[in-house]
This record gives sequence, C-alpha cells and structure tokens, in this order.
Amino acid sequence: MNREEAWSLMTEYTASESLRRHMLAVESAMHAYAPRFGGDPALWGMVGLLHDFDYEQNPDISVEGHPVVGSKILREKGVGEDIIHAILAHAEEITGVKPESDMEKTLVAVDELTGFLIAVTLVRPSKSILDVNLKSVKKKWKDKAFAAPVNRQEIEHAAEALGVSLDEHIQIVLDAMKADAESLGLAG
Repeated sequence: MNREEAWSLMTEYTASESLRRHMLAVESAMHAYAPRFGGDPALWGMVGLLHDFDYEQNPDISVEGHPVVGSKILREKGVGEDIIHAILAHAEEITGVKPESDMEKTLVAVDELTGFLIAVTLVRPSKSILDVNLKSVKKKWKDKAFAAPVNRQEIEHAAEALGVSLDEHIQIVLDAMKADAESLGLAG
C-alpha cells in the first residue's frame, strides 16, 4: 500500500474533518520521528495516517471495535503486518499487543499529544499553530481542566519510553505539525 492508497482508505472510512486532521497530524509527527530511529518516514507516516481510520465507524474501543475491526480490514487489503501490529499496539489495553518497536512506541507517544497541540492551537485567537510555542503548550499542560480527556501521564510515559524528555517530545511534534500547518488546516 502506498500513501495515495492509504489516504483513499482513510477518507473512505472517515468523514469527520477533525478526525482526518488528527490522523494527518499523527502522520506528520511519525514522519518527523522516523529518521531519529533509522525508520522509513513513508512507512511510519502511513502508520500515523491509518491508525484511527476505522474509529468513526467503530467508535467502541474493544475487541469488537476499534482498532481490532480496522486491523481485519487492513489484513484483507494486504497491508503489511508491521503496520497492523503498530496500530494494534496503540490500544494495548484492548488488544494485548504491547508496543515494542520504535515505530510502535512513537505512535503511542504522538497520538494523544497531537490532539493536545490541536486543542492549544484552536483556543488561540489566530487559530494558527505557527503562533504556538513550547511555553504556551506547557502552560496549558499544567491546566488539568484544559483538554481534560488527554491523558498527560500516558504521554509522559510514552516520551520516556522513547528516551526523550517531555519538552523535547513536545517540540519535535510541534515542529512537525508547524511544517504541515497548511495541510492540517492550522495555519490560521
């Protein structure tokens, strides 16, 4: 499967612009991290682009829902097991698949963080991620009422598993999303 086919599959299953934006943001973050671990940016990006493709149609995160249903669809389409395993590993508590590879650990680390960064962006008057900096993210990070569903502890542990500080992790993902601000609809 190439990027065009992955995009087509994702858009076939996902109508929500916000969910599409999330998957594009995760794709950007995965691209940015791949070289750090000697990974293939195209492959890592595809994992990010597809990781939640079935969520809208299977919002129940369970063995009968996301991402298990999505993994079956991907297998039927001949998608590689490395991609499927990574997607299953981003929901370890449901699938029992532990994130082991750098690619899998990175997906877990960037998934929730991209949503947090989008939330930080959208409360800014400019609605531009280009105006967001590490200091403003950290200020919102401390406000537990802001983006309350985001599991900050999970992000912190995932960054630690990657061997990066939380600040460095936020900066890497923020820079990746800034580089793709136009395509993410976050340029203001």
